[in-house]
Amino acid sequence: MQERTNIPPNLHRQQGVNHMNKVLGYAPMVAEAGTAEVFLTAEDWHVVADTLFHMDTPREELPEAIEAFSRSEDGQTIHFKTADLAIEVKMI
Repeated sequence: MQERTNIPPNLHRQQGVNHMNKVLGYAPMVAEAGTAEVFLTAEDWHVVADTLFHMDTPREELPEAIEAFSRSEDGQTIHFKTADLAIEVKMI
């Protein structure tokens, strides 16, 4: 079992935003018919999930391109809505 390191909350949140920006940059390259499926490592996916759902991150700290976000009922997919795409972010 992998042990989580104690990363300062602000750094953890910055990493989450950085991963979101990478997803936003990559998604158009794999998009088909307005939908993109992007995979992150489990660790990176959890950093994004923490940033969005567990850290009370102010909306203004999130990438502007993300108009809406949610999590699937089973908790395995994060959904981003942008002006052009519906993005599903999943774990490898």
